[in-house]
Amino acid sequence: MRPRNLGIPALAGTAFAVLAIVAVGCGGSSDNNSTSAGGGGGGVYGGGGGGTTSTTASTGGGAGVVSVADNPKLGVSILVDSKGNTLYYFEKDKQGGTSSTCSGACAAVWPPYTTSGAPKGQKGAQASKLGTIKRSDGSTEVTYAGWPLYTYQGDQQPGQANGNDLKQFGATWYALTPAGKKPPE
Repeated sequence: MRPRNLGIPALAGTAFAVLAIVAVGCGGSSDNNSTSAGGGGGGVYGGGGGGTTSTTASTGGGAGVVSVADNPKLGVSILVDSKGNTLYYFEKDKQGGTSSTCSGACAAVWPPYTTSGAPKGQKGAQASKLGTIKRSDGSTEVTYAGWPLYTYQGDQQPGQANGNDLKQFGATWYALTPAGKKPPE
Protein backbone atom coordinates (compact mmCIF):
# COMPACT_ATOMS: atom_id res chain seq x y z
CA MET A 1 0.00 0.00 0.00
CA ARG A 2 1.33 3.40 -1.00
CA PRO A 3 1.40 6.36 1.49
CA ARG A 4 -1.15 9.09 0.72
CA ASN A 5 0.00 12.54 -0.22
CA LEU A 6 -2.14 14.87 1.91
CA GLY A 7 -0.99 17.99 0.13
CA ILE A 8 -0.59 21.58 1.26
CA PRO A 9 -4.27 22.27 2.17
CA ALA A 10 -4.31 19.45 4.73
CA LEU A 11 -0.94 20.51 6.13
CA ALA A 12 -2.10 24.14 6.43
CA GLY A 13 -5.28 23.06 8.22
CA THR A 14 -3.32 20.96 10.69
CA ALA A 15 -0.87 23.80 11.36
CA PHE A 16 -3.77 26.21 11.98
CA ALA A 17 -5.38 23.78 14.46
CA VAL A 18 -2.11 23.34 16.36
CA LEU A 19 -1.58 27.11 16.55
CA ALA A 20 -5.14 27.62 17.82
CA ILE A 21 -4.63 25.02 20.57
CA VAL A 22 -1.31 26.58 21.60
CA ALA A 23 -2.85 30.07 21.68
CA VAL A 24 -5.68 28.94 23.95
CA GLY A 25 -3.35 26.93 26.18
CA CYS A 26 -0.97 29.83 26.69
CA GLY A 27 -3.79 32.41 26.96
CA GLY A 28 -4.06 35.34 29.27
CA SER A 29 -1.96 38.36 29.87
CA SER A 30 -1.47 40.77 32.68
CA ASP A 31 -2.34 43.85 30.66
CA ASN A 32 -5.74 45.46 30.69
CA ASN A 33 -6.30 45.36 26.94
CA SER A 34 -9.70 43.89 26.44
CA THR A 35 -11.38 43.53 23.11
CA SER A 36 -15.02 44.00 22.28
CA ALA A 37 -17.54 41.37 23.21
CA GLY A 38 -17.74 38.33 21.02
CA GLY A 39 -16.66 34.73 20.88
CA GLY A 40 -17.63 32.55 23.78
CA GLY A 41 -19.93 29.61 23.74
CA GLY A 42 -19.15 25.97 24.31
CA GLY A 43 -16.51 24.26 26.32
CA VAL A 44 -14.24 25.17 29.14
CA TYR A 45 -12.09 27.39 26.95
CA GLY A 46 -14.89 29.60 25.66
CA GLY A 47 -15.33 28.08 22.19
CA GLY A 48 -14.59 29.85 18.96
CA GLY A 49 -14.31 33.48 18.06
CA GLY A 50 -12.05 36.13 19.43
CA GLY A 51 -12.51 38.87 21.94
CA THR A 52 -13.80 38.74 25.45
CA THR A 53 -17.16 37.73 26.72
CA SER A 54 -18.89 38.97 29.79
CA THR A 55 -21.76 37.90 31.93
CA THR A 56 -24.09 40.86 31.96
CA ALA A 57 -26.88 41.21 34.46
CA SER A 58 -30.24 40.82 32.80
CA THR A 59 -32.56 41.91 35.58
CA GLY A 60 -33.41 45.22 37.20
CA GLY A 61 -32.73 47.35 34.14
CA GLY A 62 -29.29 45.82 33.68
CA ALA A 63 -28.22 46.21 37.30
CA GLY A 64 -25.87 43.47 38.51
CA VAL A 65 -27.56 41.47 41.26
CA VAL A 66 -25.35 39.70 43.78
CA SER A 67 -26.96 37.20 46.18
CA VAL A 68 -25.82 34.57 48.64
CA ALA A 69 -26.47 30.84 48.26
CA ASP A 70 -25.37 27.78 50.23
CA ASN A 71 -22.95 25.57 48.31
CA PRO A 72 -22.93 22.00 49.68
CA LYS A 73 -19.79 21.05 47.74
CA LEU A 74 -17.80 23.85 49.36
CA GLY A 75 -19.67 23.60 52.67
CA VAL A 76 -20.14 27.35 52.87
CA SER A 77 -22.33 30.19 51.58
CA ILE A 78 -20.96 31.93 48.50
CA LEU A 79 -21.87 34.81 46.20
CA VAL A 80 -23.96 34.10 43.11
CA ASP A 81 -25.43 36.15 40.28
CA SER A 82 -29.17 36.56 39.57
CA LYS A 83 -29.20 33.16 37.81
CA GLY A 84 -27.51 31.30 40.68
CA ASN A 85 -24.10 31.12 38.96
CA THR A 86 -21.09 31.18 41.27
CA LEU A 87 -19.16 34.46 41.36
CA TYR A 88 -15.38 34.23 41.63
CA TYR A 89 -12.43 36.48 42.34
CA PHE A 90 -8.94 36.25 40.85
CA GLU A 91 -5.95 36.50 43.20
CA LYS A 92 -3.98 38.28 40.48
CA ASP A 93 -6.38 41.24 40.72
CA LYS A 94 -5.55 43.78 43.38
CA GLN A 95 -8.26 43.97 46.05
CA GLY A 96 -9.55 47.54 46.02
CA GLY A 97 -7.79 48.22 42.72
CA THR A 98 -9.27 50.15 39.82
CA SER A 99 -8.77 47.60 37.05
CA SER A 100 -9.01 43.92 36.17
CA THR A 101 -5.99 41.82 35.19
CA CYS A 102 -8.17 39.34 33.27
CA SER A 103 -8.73 40.17 29.60
CA GLY A 104 -8.47 38.47 26.22
CA ALA A 105 -8.26 34.68 26.51
CA CYS A 106 -8.61 34.90 30.29
CA ALA A 107 -11.95 36.77 30.02
CA ALA A 108 -13.20 34.19 27.51
CA VAL A 109 -12.82 31.46 30.16
CA TRP A 110 -13.66 33.72 33.13
CA PRO A 111 -16.27 36.23 31.87
CA PRO A 112 -16.37 39.42 33.94
CA TYR A 113 -19.69 40.03 35.71
CA THR A 114 -20.71 43.34 34.22
CA THR A 115 -23.57 45.73 34.84
CA SER A 116 -25.23 48.68 33.15
CA GLY A 117 -26.61 50.04 36.43
CA ALA A 118 -25.69 50.22 40.09
CA PRO A 119 -25.15 46.69 41.46
CA LYS A 120 -27.68 45.41 44.00
CA GLY A 121 -27.14 43.10 46.94
CA GLN A 122 -29.84 40.57 47.84
CA LYS A 123 -30.33 37.56 50.13
CA GLY A 124 -27.35 38.25 52.39
CA ALA A 125 -25.00 40.08 50.01
CA GLN A 126 -23.94 43.32 51.68
CA ALA A 127 -24.76 46.37 49.56
CA SER A 128 -21.96 48.29 51.32
CA LYS A 129 -19.40 45.85 49.84
CA LEU A 130 -20.63 46.27 46.25
CA GLY A 131 -18.91 48.55 43.77
CA THR A 132 -17.77 48.76 40.17
CA ILE A 133 -14.67 49.28 38.09
CA LYS A 134 -14.43 50.38 34.48
CA ARG A 135 -12.89 47.81 32.12
CA SER A 136 -10.64 48.83 29.26
CA ASP A 137 -13.39 47.88 26.77
CA GLY A 138 -15.69 50.46 28.40
CA SER A 139 -17.92 47.95 30.23
CA THR A 140 -18.54 48.22 33.97
CA GLU A 141 -17.56 45.24 36.11
CA VAL A 142 -19.17 44.51 39.47
CA THR A 143 -16.89 44.28 42.51
CA TYR A 144 -17.48 42.89 45.99
CA ALA A 145 -15.25 43.79 48.95
CA GLY A 146 -12.97 45.38 46.35
CA TRP A 147 -12.59 42.23 44.21
CA PRO A 148 -13.72 42.27 40.55
CA LEU A 149 -16.26 39.46 40.00
CA TYR A 150 -16.26 36.76 37.32
CA THR A 151 -18.24 33.70 36.32
CA TYR A 152 -16.60 30.53 34.97
CA GLN A 153 -17.28 28.82 31.63
CA GLY A 154 -16.58 25.46 33.30
CA ASP A 155 -19.70 25.83 35.45
CA GLN A 156 -22.42 24.38 33.24
CA GLN A 157 -25.35 25.04 35.56
CA PRO A 158 -26.28 27.16 38.59
CA GLY A 159 -24.84 25.96 41.88
CA GLN A 160 -21.63 24.54 40.45
CA ALA A 161 -18.30 25.87 41.71
CA ASN A 162 -15.87 24.01 39.45
CA GLY A 163 -13.57 27.03 39.31
CA ASN A 164 -12.92 27.23 43.05
CA ASP A 165 -9.26 26.81 44.00
CA LEU A 166 -8.32 26.52 40.33
CA LYS A 167 -5.00 27.95 39.13
CA GLN A 168 -5.26 29.48 35.66
CA PHE A 169 -3.84 32.53 33.91
CA GLY A 170 -1.09 33.08 36.46
CA ALA A 171 -3.00 32.89 39.75
CA THR A 172 -5.71 31.06 41.67
CA TRP A 173 -9.47 31.63 41.37
CA TYR A 174 -11.85 31.33 44.31
CA ALA A 175 -15.57 31.52 44.92
CA LEU A 176 -16.23 34.54 47.11
CA THR A 177 -17.99 34.33 50.48
CA PRO A 178 -20.31 37.09 51.79
CA ALA A 179 -17.40 38.17 54.04
CA GLY A 180 -15.38 38.93 50.88
CA LYS A 181 -12.95 36.07 51.42
CA LYS A 182 -12.21 32.68 49.86
CA PRO A 183 -13.94 29.58 51.25
CA PRO A 184 -12.10 27.77 54.05
CA GLU A 185 -9.94 24.88 52.88
